[in-house]
Amino acid sequence: MSPVRPPPLWHWRCKACWLNLGLLLLVLASFMSLDLQWGKFLSLDALASMGRFVRELLVPQTAPAFLHKVLWASLETLAMSALGTALAAVAGLALALPAARIHAGDVARWRGPTRLLLNALRSIPELVWAALLLISAGLGPLAGTLALALHTTGVLGRLFAESFENQPNGPADALRVRGVATGQVFWYADFPQALPQLVSYTLYRWENNIRAAAVLGVVGAGGLGQMLAFHMGLFQMMETSSVLIAMMLLVAVVDALSYLARWTMQR
Repeated sequence: MSPVRPPPLWHWRCKACWLNLGLLLLVLASFMSLDLQWGKFLSLDALASMGRFVRELLVPQTAPAFLHKVLWASLETLAMSALGTALAAVAGLALALPAARIHAGDVARWRGPTRLLLNALRSIPELVWAALLLISAGLGPLAGTLALALHTTGVLGRLFAESFENQPNGPADALRVRGVATGQVFWYADFPQALPQLVSYTLYRWENNIRAAAVLGVVGAGGLGQMLAFHMGLFQMMETSSVLIAMMLLVAVVDALSYLARWTMQR
């Protein structure tokens, strides 16, 4: 009996092979179409400039008055991300219900329009939302908080809807065949099953919103981002270094809190 040989890596009938070849050609075409000046990027002058920039960043500003401003800006960024995520979780859950077909008999009349709304909300980046909201809300954290809430509503609403659609229907179907009302089926079967995943998605988006809140300050939405844009614009590298360190510490703290919350729920 002849040994079984593995299939060839390439065959003209292999759809995956053609797909990978198309992706490879697309990547090569992207490199050819973009004006990537690697020579200038790796030149001695560019490397020297980057080295000087890094050396200046290695000496942060430690004046007590400035660190006090950084602390309050960090708390403002944290509050923006937390409030924006909380508002988005509530709005995302409200929109996820009409956007999901929870069981086979669900008509889901509003599924299409609601999903279009969620797509529109998350297709606009937080930075663009903040720039638009600055016209009505003015400078400060309100515009940043609303921008985070709008974009994150689109993201969480889609994730929540998929969680409801992909969860097992056994417990909910058992209640339906016994004539239990639709609202009670949702609160006693659908929602408890999806709750761990909903919380996990919300915590993950909170981690992302910390980074986004720091960037939103660039357009005047308050927090660490506004300080970063101000001091970088004046080429004050010591102050810029302190703000960047505060951003990294804030992200690390939020990541730790998120991990602790998920670990507590899994026990």
